[in-house]
Amino acid sequence: MKQGYFHRVAALTPTKMWINNVTPPEAEWAIAAGAMGCTQNPSYTWKMLNHPDYKDSALALLDETLKESDDDNQVECILQRKLVKGIADKFMAVYERTNGEHGYVSIQGDPINEEDPQVIIDEGRKNRAMSPNIMIKIPATEAGLEAMGVLIEENTPLNATEVMGLSQVIDVCEMYHKITAKTNNKPIMYYSLITGIYDEWLGKEVEKLGIEISPDILYQAGMVIAKKVYKFVHDRGYQLGFIGGGVRGLQHFTEMVGGDACITMNWRGTADKLLELDQPVISRLFNPVQEHVLDELLTKVPPFRQAYMEDGLKVEEYEGYGPVMYFRNMFITAWKNTLKLIEERREQA
Repeated sequence: MKQGYFHRVAALTPTKMWINNVTPPEAEWAIAAGAMGCTQNPSYTWKMLNHPDYKDSALALLDETLKESDDDNQVECILQRKLVKGIADKFMAVYERTNGEHGYVSIQGDPINEEDPQVIIDEGRKNRAMSPNIMIKIPATEAGLEAMGVLIEENTPLNATEVMGLSQVIDVCEMYHKITAKTNNKPIMYYSLITGIYDEWLGKEVEKLGIEISPDILYQAGMVIAKKVYKFVHDRGYQLGFIGGGVRGLQHFTEMVGGDACITMNWRGTADKLLELDQPVISRLFNPVQEHVLDELLTKVPPFRQAYMEDGLKVEEYEGYGPVMYFRNMFITAWKNTLKLIEERREQA
């Protein structure tokens, strides 16, 4: 019997499929299809509170959680943990089967107060206590890096997210290398290069700035950065894993095939579509970037240069970098929507 697409990818290459922001059935389908991990983000709670199949149960869980704190933001944090815990339980089978190498579910909390490292640390510790296969997801910003440093020393599995450029990757990897050399603790850690969101943002930015560039060249921008990041990390011998995130087109998976990378995607519209198409498994990551493509992007698109060059961004610029703000604002909107609903449910109680 022919294996499914993701099982064949795993059999023929080191590339692994992860799944993003899943409902419980989607988690089960993804695991059956070959998913080795899962990323849940701060919009997950709002998604479940509005999901046609889970709205009622999520609202009942919210009403129960309202009794646990008078602080609406804490209620949202607790509710998020309860919802993500159910997904982590489903991935425990993968975690146990691989002796803790895979099967992680990463959770990223409150996106509004991410400028305070202590908030990130405190929330990370609470989230980590949920399950051995919980991985703490933290933005690769100045405050996030400070929080990561503390949690690496505590041997916490981490996912450095909101990574949009090579300089962020270097800072994350160098920090991990220095701290682990000192402590001898080497927690599993990934960096998440959000290639799809970067491409989505860059397309809007190019249009806004009136930059004239071939759509065929612009289409490649995120993958050009991903290829450089992958090679750079490999050549430097950094010990962090690669997660490709923010998938917005099938190419954000298929063009990464061949690399030792985990690509996380939504079930509907991406994972299910790739399973349906059942394409041949072809390694593409190491196909060279044409020189004129790179020249055009570097010459015409300043935000691309910021992401592509080793010194394109300074650490204090990470939080305000366009695609990072664009990505985070999605989470902030969902988090605030949930806070408003919590306030309304509390008034009705």
